[in-house]
Amino acid sequence: MDASAQQLRKMVYAALMAALTAAGAYIAIPIGPVPIVLQNLFVMLAGLLLGKRWGLISVAVYLVAGAVGLPVFAGGTGGIGKFVGPTGGYLAGFAAAAFVIGAISEKGGNRVIVDIVAMIVGTAVIYGVGVSWLSVVTGMGWYKALTVGMFPFLIGDGVKIAAAVPIARALRPIMKEKACVVQAAG
Repeated sequence: MDASAQQLRKMVYAALMAALTAAGAYIAIPIGPVPIVLQNLFVMLAGLLLGKRWGLISVAVYLVAGAVGLPVFAGGTGGIGKFVGPTGGYLAGFAAAAFVIGAISEKGGNRVIVDIVAMIVGTAVIYGVGVSWLSVVTGMGWYKALTVGMFPFLIGDGVKIAAAVPIARALRPIMKEKACVVQAAG
C-alpha cells in the first residue's frame, strides 16, 4: 500500500474512533460532578488499535469537536467551558491516555498482558489529570476528590479494560486485512 493510501486509512480509522468516543459520551450516568461514561473505553481502543500517534489524533479530533461546541461531551454537552469545569481534567487526560496506551501497546507487540498494562497505566493517567483538576476547580481536598472522581469508577473501568481486550484482539486482524485488501487493489 502506498503511503497516501495508508495515511487515508489511518485518518478514516481515527475519525471513526473520534465518532465512537463521542457516541460513548451519550451513555452517561450522572452520579456527581463526574458521570459514568463509555468515552474512556473508546479512548483505550483508540490507543490499542491506532497506536500512539493516530490514537492521540483521534482523541484530539474529538476534543476539538467538543471545544467548538458540538455536543460530544458527557450528556450531549460541548463548548470550551467544559475544559475549565470539574471534568476538564478528564478530557485532557483522554488525550494523554490514548498516547500512553498506544506507546506501550506498540512496544509490547500487541500482546494481551501488555495491552492490559497499557490500559491500566492509561486509566491512571486519566485519573491523575482528572482528579487533580477536579480538586483544583472545586476546592475539594484530595481524599474527597478521589472519593467522587475515582473510587466509584474503578470497577467499571476494570470491566471496560476487560471488554477492550477481546474487542482489540478481534479488530486488529480485520484492520490489518483491510489494509492488505487496499494494498492488493492499489
